[in-house]
Amino acid sequence: MRIDVLTLFPAMLDGFLSESMLGRAREAKLLEINVRNTRDWATDKHKTTDDRPFGGGAGMVMKCEPIFAAIEELQTPGCRRIYLTPDGVPFTSAKAEQLAKERHLIFLSGHYEGVDQRIRDTIIDEEISIGDYVLTNGTLAAAVVIDALARFIPGVLGEEKSLTTESFTRNLLDFPNYTRPAVFRGMSVPEVLLKGHHGEIEKWRHAKQLEKTALVRPDLLKKQP
Repeated sequence: MRIDVLTLFPAMLDGFLSESMLGRAREAKLLEINVRNTRDWATDKHKTTDDRPFGGGAGMVMKCEPIFAAIEELQTPGCRRIYLTPDGVPFTSAKAEQLAKERHLIFLSGHYEGVDQRIRDTIIDEEISIGDYVLTNGTLAAAVVIDALARFIPGVLGEEKSLTTESFTRNLLDFPNYTRPAVFRGMSVPEVLLKGHHGEIEKWRHAKQLEKTALVRPDLLKKQP
């Protein structure tokens, strides 16, 4: 998969994309991630990418010219062009899995008061929000989406089975996990996990998933078959 991130702050992603799972995926050629500076497509001597909003108001708005030029140069047939914005569609695990099947993604990071609406109307395929809050720019949001979707690309995870048991799989939150020692400061691991009876362990884990989901995210239970 190829991913291009269009941002005014490419350095924000340098360390993030080089570490852990994403770093290994790039080294193994499972992911090609290119971080592009939007200013590279600005044509004036000051590399201007923003201007005052028509109609007045606070802040600045990112201009059409550099972003149109950048996306038109970077896009390939069938690629998916995504704008990260607080007023987009909420990001989910299901969306991450869907995006992981694409061949080429372009992520546009906004800044200031966002981008000119004509960009959103014509050269953006979908708009994604990672939560009901506002960041200084969309670069970190792009990083979150990339990290989540990368886990669904075959070969990126060391243990593919974890995809079927973690939070939000089948609209349930994750079950509690324990490791050695069996007793720590008087706190014991649940006995069912120590007996090695896989059927009983699966039932216990499922019950714990239901319990946690009912407590923290009861809305997910409404989506159960």
